[in-house]
Amino acid sequence: MDYKKTNAPTNTQTRNMNDFREGTDNVYETVAVLGKRANQISVEIRDELKKKLEEFSTKQDNLEEVFENREQIEISRFYERMPKPTLIATQEYLDHRLYFRNPAKDKENMA
Repeated sequence: MDYKKTNAPTNTQTRNMNDFREGTDNVYETVAVLGKRANQISVEIRDELKKKLEEFSTKQDNLEEVFENREQIEISRFYERMPKPTLIATQEYLDHRLYFRNPAKDKENMA
């Protein structure tokens, strides 16, 4: 997913707790879902950033020479300005773009 084009806010906002009961009927279950999704997003963003920064890595083991590359700094700044993974996950949930299921509830419904 392209997290660069997300409409998630870059700062925290006060939310209505009743909005988080819609899909699960339990706020705590929703928070657990959001936490897991935020971890997934964080891993994807971290991997993407690593791939981009590997282009600038040098194969030398010399610790005295540190090169500052303007492009590398801009890439890092861009990722720092992006919304945090928890905010992206919350926005996905509120926009009904997040799919989740609870296997324990599925078993209860089948019995």
